[in-house]
Order: sequence, then C-alpha cells, then structure tokens
Amino acid sequence: MPDEAKPPRPSASMAGLQPTERTSRPLDDIVVLDLSQFAAGPYATQFLADAGARVIKVEIPGTGDAYRREGPRLPGGAPGEGTFFMRFGRNKDSLAVDIRSAGGRTVLDRLVKTADVMVENFKAGSLDRLGFGWPRLQELNPRLVYATITGYGHDDLLPSPLSSWPAFAITAEAMGGVMSMIGDAGCEPHGSAVSAGDLVAGVEAALGVMFALHQRDRTGHGQRVDVAMADAMAALNERSIFSYNLTGEVPHRGGERQIAPFGAFQTRDGHVAIGVIGTAVWRRFCAAIERPELADDPDLADGLLRARHMEARLRPAIDAWLSGRTKLEAATILCEAGVPAAPVMDARDVTESTHFRARQMLLEFDYPGAGMIHAVGSPIKLGDNLPPLVRRPPMLGEHTDAVLSELAGLDAGEIAELRRQGAIQ
Repeated sequence: MPDEAKPPRPSASMAGLQPTERTSRPLDDIVVLDLSQFAAGPYATQFLADAGARVIKVEIPGTGDAYRREGPRLPGGAPGEGTFFMRFGRNKDSLAVDIRSAGGRTVLDRLVKTADVMVENFKAGSLDRLGFGWPRLQELNPRLVYATITGYGHDDLLPSPLSSWPAFAITAEAMGGVMSMIGDAGCEPHGSAVSAGDLVAGVEAALGVMFALHQRDRTGHGQRVDVAMADAMAALNERSIFSYNLTGEVPHRGGERQIAPFGAFQTRDGHVAIGVIGTAVWRRFCAAIERPELADDPDLADGLLRARHMEARLRPAIDAWLSGRTKLEAATILCEAGVPAAPVMDARDVTESTHFRARQMLLEFDYPGAGMIHAVGSPIKLGDNLPPLVRRPPMLGEHTDAVLSELAGLDAGEIAELRRQGAIQ
C-alpha cells in the first residue's frame, strides 16, 4: 500500500530502554515462570512481558524452545538456526534448566515458591509425572496462578474424553469448526494460515491469568487457569454454532448467507473488503456506489434478503462500480461515506502502512549476529505506558545465573555445581 509518510518503528533505543532497563509498567511486580514452547503459551506470556512482568523462559539446555529451530533462518546466523522463537520471545529472560533432572527439579521447586504465575502447554499430566501437579504447586506456593494450555483441557477440572489427544493449531481449528467455515464454496478444508488455534488460546490464557491475579488480590489465593485450544476455536466460531442451534441448519464455507454485501470484492488492482450491516449503512452504501435506487428496493430491504439476491442483483452493481477503481480508492470513497471498508492487504502492505507504524505495531530489535529484526507489537495500548517495552529475545540460557541468584537464592558455588551436573546451561 502506498503511504505518504512512514513513522519509524519503535525500537529499544527509541523507547529509551537498554536491555536490562525497566520502567514502571502494570505488571512490573509480577514474576512469571514460562515453561511453554511453540506458540500458544509463549504468545500468552509475551502479553504479560510487554506489560512489564518478569517472564522467565524455562528452556531445555542445549536445544531450548522447539521454535528456536523453526522458521526462516537468521540473516548471517548459524545453519539450522530458526527465527520463530523471536515472534514471542521479546522482553523475556532465558533460564536453561533440565527439570527432568534432580537438580533441575530442585531449581523449579525454589522458583515456584517465589513466582506469581506459571504457564505451560505440555500434554496434560506431564508436570504431574515430574512431581509438580497442581496439589504440589499449591503446597509450594498458595498464591500461585497456574495456567495451562492444551488441546482439550485437563481432567482435574472438566474432564474430556479427548484430554489425552495431542494438538496443534490446525487440529484445534478443525475440532472447533473454524476449518469448516474458511474459504470459498467447494474448496477443500484448510487452516486459518495465521495459527488462530494457538494465538486465540494464548490471548485467552493471558486474560485468564489477569482474572486470577485480580481475584488473588482479594482472596490471597491463586488458582488454576485451564484453556483448551479446541474450546478457544469453538468460541471463535460462536456465530456458526449459535446459528445452527437456532435454525437447525449447518452453516458452511462459501460466503456470507445472512448479511450482504459482506466480503471481499475485486477491484482494478486487488480486492476491497466491504461490510454492510443495518439499514443506515445500506443506504449510505447505495449512495456511495451511485445506485441510490437500490436502497428502497423491497427485495433488498434487510441483510437476509440482500444475501439471497447477492449474485443476481447486487454483485453486478458492485462489480461495475469497482471495475475502474483501485482497492485504496474504493475503500477511501466508502469510508468517507460512512461505510466500513478496507483494502485487502498482504504482509508487505501491512509493513508499509502508516496506520500500523503510527500504532506501534511494528517493532525492531538488534539481535546478535543477525542485525536488525522486525516483529509485530502488542495491540494493547495503555496511555501511561507508551512507547512500548522492546527488549530483544534472549539467547538460550542467557539469564540462567541471574535468575538462579536473584529468584532461587543460589550462590555461585551452588550454580556451578548444577552446571557441573548438567542440570543447567
């Protein structure tokens, strides 16, 4: 998308922050143990880290989070070094400890006692087998908020017959019905392509943590936060499920059937998304596309009728109006007329957009050996906390000694012994 001016991306230097510097933030009194990996859990804890929480990323010595080996390779990086970790790694400390070892379990035991929150997305029951199930965690720290993200939930809260099934974003999108709604009529099922199954669950886990922390302020007790990725996708698919239970008809992919015009339409250079809901917007739309007579057509009086006559009556009028216009021109005309519309943008368009730059949605940080890396910022803006906190993702085990000294209370000799045993990196 062409833009007249490009505000610079917020960076660590722009924010006035050095790698170890912290300013007053909403959660700067909160310590989070992040045992999660891949996307859902790390996305949840990134929201907390962006809000100032001290997030301790607990990783396996030698290998770390699996996402350190996935995604595009680092510019100038070592062979096999992936970058997906950077998507959710900023503003966190890395502690490399093997919690399967006796020494590692001792470390985790001590850290749990000092933490406010623990987040993990292991297969249900994994921590129980290591001796850190919820009863043990409560015993160690009654104020702890313990958040889990799994495919289908934990049996100790609301048992599911699928609780033992493994899950990734694609399987959650399938189970929650989202996959049945994506794409054109007749196309094969496919995923969201934006990891919605992970990221929505991550947002809901972060929200659940905030619920639990707020209640802890009143009761003094922590509690479980149990998020199932399949549940998150069913919630995202709520309209389809609601409509089925109301009408008995199963909604399917292939365009909007209850509201129109509502979707993406071809322009001279791409597509524009248009959303018309309600009589007032419908009338403004008809005037904007220079077809005012359609506003009083009884066959087009509401969204259901317009959807019914979309192909025969509406699409020819819309296509004719859009055929000589670019997607930006069409969106501008419609928005100025009070009709929700936007050009359909790709990653390059978003990166170059003055809107997203102005909204601090494009951050950058200098990563050792790779130079400047660009990442997507937090959509949550707090007036007292601008500009955003930007601290580069940590190297594996970069903060091991500091965390063990400051939070676990270990001295240099004890840390050295754990390293000799191979329990830490």
